Parts: sequence; structure tokens; C-alpha cells
Amino acid sequence: MSKIFLNFSRIFVGILFIFSGLIKANDPLGFGYKLQEYFEVFHIPFLSGIATGIAILLCVLEVVLGALLLLGFWGKKVGTGLLGIIIFFTFLTFVSAAFKVVTSCGCFGDAIPLTPWQSFSKDIILLILIVFIYKHRKSIQPVLTKATQQKTVSAVIILAALIFPVYTYSCLPVLDFLPYKVGANLPELMKIPKGAAPDEYQLMYHMKNKKTGEKKDISDKDYLKTEIWKDTTWEIVGEPDKKLLKKGYEPKIKDLVISDASGTNYTKELIENPYYNLIIVAYNLDDVNEKALAKLNALALNATEQFNIRTVLLTSNSAQDADALSKRMKLFTEVFYGDAVPLKSMVRANPGVLLLKNGVVINKWHYNTVPSFNTLADQYFSK
Repeated sequence: MSKIFLNFSRIFVGILFIFSGLIKANDPLGFGYKLQEYFEVFHIPFLSGIATGIAILLCVLEVVLGALLLLGFWGKKVGTGLLGIIIFFTFLTFVSAAFKVVTSCGCFGDAIPLTPWQSFSKDIILLILIVFIYKHRKSIQPVLTKATQQKTVSAVIILAALIFPVYTYSCLPVLDFLPYKVGANLPELMKIPKGAAPDEYQLMYHMKNKKTGEKKDISDKDYLKTEIWKDTTWEIVGEPDKKLLKKGYEPKIKDLVISDASGTNYTKELIENPYYNLIIVAYNLDDVNEKALAKLNALALNATEQFNIRTVLLTSNSAQDADALSKRMKLFTEVFYGDAVPLKSMVRANPGVLLLKNGVVINKWHYNTVPSFNTLADQYFSK
């Protein structure tokens, strides 16, 4: 029975680690954003600048440990490594759940969003299985016995595990789980259907008896049901507490607001443009690739002059910062502003490009993979 449970634990943990690592490796920049949240919580923001690098290393570590566990290579070392990493992740998810500091752990990226308590529960199960693996690590038998074979296979696994996140970071995720993926109809994703259930809240009033000094809390329903408001000896003290009882319908895109420097809302005008329009997203101008931005600026100029394509730049920086950069680089594009969170979700690049038409994401590119103007003209603009 012990051997059967050991094999089950190895297969389950190994596959889950590989799956988790590959999902995060598919979007290392997004995983890096999540790590930055943890760095802020633990007051180590100086690591934020290398968050993506750390994210890639963690992805590689997960995939490699999972693969080596399945193959049975170096059971003692792998068992120890797994135990160390699961203790670390369990601690992080517990902090997230108990103190509500990070609303989603990012264990499976945006593919399978988990609440903090779901993530913690998952890590507890893994911890139990990995502790069992650790205790019986000496009993793990490798599928290949020759040291040279083990080293060769391991090297291939490490190389493949490293190439994948580097590729997705330099281009874009192979699988896009975000609402701004190619083919998405943005206006539809922002709508709340008629009859959709709204959020349900409960108000808790803080009451005080003027004569006796007695204090008590009462819900808004009981406040009306008991008609305590008719009793002049009771008064409401301070502001009522608002508690969410049941989450209502939430559109997939709920936080996208695009405005100009004066605060005028241009969201509807830009995303519902019935013609082709290019959206250059540079959520952080302080860290933007200026060489790529210059190339995109030249592309925008050609697109406008030859096909009257509207091109805008979206950023979360201040109007002063954007204006200074625009003047220095002689940007041709209009500049609009939005919150960093939706801009990061639009395209995993700084800058990145979305091609929209009538509210639909026709295509999107990392600045490393943006087609030439002639290619865009032949494939889209001239049709």
C-alpha cells in the first residue's frame, strides 16, 4: 500500500507541478505582476524590478521538479526541493487568505483563477503528499539507471522549460486567457445583460439607547422589521457598515476607462470605432522600450497618411509625463489614459499593439513581433 500511495503521490504531484509551471510560463510577465503584489505586502519592493526574472526561474523550477519526480531522477534531492518549495508556497497562500492582502495567488495564472482559501487548501493537500514523498524519497526508483542518460534527459528538460517562458515573454502568451484576446468583442464583454442579478449587500446600523446607553448592531432588514426607528430612545451612531452578501453578475471587462488629459471619457468612441484602429499600449512610460515605440510611431504615421487609420497611445502615466515623452520623441499618436491594471491585461508587452475594428480585437502583437507596415496594409488596411 505504501508503494502504491508513493507512486500515486509522485504522479499527482509531478503532473500538477508541470501543469502549474507551464501555465505560469505561458505568461511570465503576468506572473511577475503577481509577484510584485507579494513584494509590496512583504515590504521588499526593491525586488519588483526583477520580478519577471524571478517568475521565469520559479516556472522552470516547478516544471523541472515535476518532471524529475515523474522520472524518478535524484529522488532524495528532488524530494527535498519539493518540500522546500511547497512550504514556501503554502506560507504565501496562507498569508493571502488570512490577511486578504493578495486576492488571487496566481497558482494557475489566469487560466484557473483561485480564491486565496482555495489556493491554501490546494497547497495543504500537496504538502501532505509531498511530506509522504519526502519520507519515502529513498524508495523512488529512476526509469533510467545510467547517470549519463539521466543527465542528458534532465538537461533537455531544463532547456525546454527555460526556452518556453523566454519565448512567451519575448513574444506573447501562446494561450491568451485574458478578456482582450484575439477575437474578443470588447463592448459586449463590458455589458451587463438585462435582468442580471446585482450585488446583494447588507447594512449594519450601530444603535445607541439615549436613556440607558446600551449599544447594539442591527441589520437594515431588522431595522425596518422591528420598526426600531419609531422608538425615539434609539439613535443611529456613525455610518452603517456595508457587507457584501452575494456577488452579482460581473462583466469580464469591468475596469476599462479611457480618458484624455482633461478627464473626458473616450472609452466608447475608441473601442467601438467601426474602422480599423491601432491601440498602442504602454502602461508604464518610465520603463517603455523607446526604440520599439519609435518604430510604432513611424508605423502609425504611415497608417494614418495612407489609409486614415486612427492610432492612439494608452498609458497609465500622468499627462505631464506623457506630454514630455511625446514632445521628446515627436510622437504622432494621440495620447489617452487608463488605469494600469486593464492596460497590463490588454497586451503583455510595454509597448504592445492591438488592432481593433468595430470593437473586436482583430489581432495583437508584442513589440518584437509587430508586422511591417506593408504587411499590415496588405493583410488588413487595404481590404
